[in-house]
Amino acid sequence: MTFPLNPSRDVNDSRASDWLLLRSGSGASAFNMALDEALLEAVPGLGGPVLRFYGWDGPAASFGYFQKYAEVEVLTPLRPLVRRPTGGGIVPHDADWTYSLAFPRGHEWHELTATESYRRVHQWLLDAFALRGTTTMLAPVARKAEPGCCFAGYEQFDLLWRGGKIAGAAQRRKREGLLIQGSVQPGGIGMSRTDWEAAMCEALLEARWRPFEPDPRLQDRALELEQKKYSQKLYNQKR
Repeated sequence: MTFPLNPSRDVNDSRASDWLLLRSGSGASAFNMALDEALLEAVPGLGGPVLRFYGWDGPAASFGYFQKYAEVEVLTPLRPLVRRPTGGGIVPHDADWTYSLAFPRGHEWHELTATESYRRVHQWLLDAFALRGTTTMLAPVARKAEPGCCFAGYEQFDLLWRGGKIAGAAQRRKREGLLIQGSVQPGGIGMSRTDWEAAMCEALLEARWRPFEPDPRLQDRALELEQKKYSQKLYNQKR
């Protein structure tokens, strides 16, 4: 069933294409990473890109695929620590709003350069906040701070509010497609998560949203990845 989350656009608009919307609620850190990877594996057969909104069942921190665990564990007190399938630095998950995007190989977003897809996803967030009357901006240049901590400084095209970073993302391209994992640290921005999610859907004019729930096969794959990979010390401490 199609449902219009952007009231300014007819759902039959020929410029729009089907996007799948998954609201998966709060989950354990290992399962959250596992489901994102399972979505990337499955997205070639799902009929469109997937936007997933999710949360965390308690404080945690995720860190980039290429980071060294020994360095990460001294930079944040948050536990558990889970290695993401994407790059980037340490992201605290306590009160943040987390989302992911999975695009199949050959999709327009998959064909973008890494810099352009990074800019584009944060322009989308900027547009969503603007719909609710909040002015943000894309960082014109990087400002480095403490090594390894994603929200201590900012990269070019991160999303800034009142001079500080409120949103960042990490990405990875594989044979199946493109995975983007993003986090918004709302702080005192004065917006509910529910309102932000609705604004995200409204702001993407290219999307005709369809609700999505993982089938048993996809759920089983996510559980397998959780148990055999993301919950394993050997994986999380592999470098």
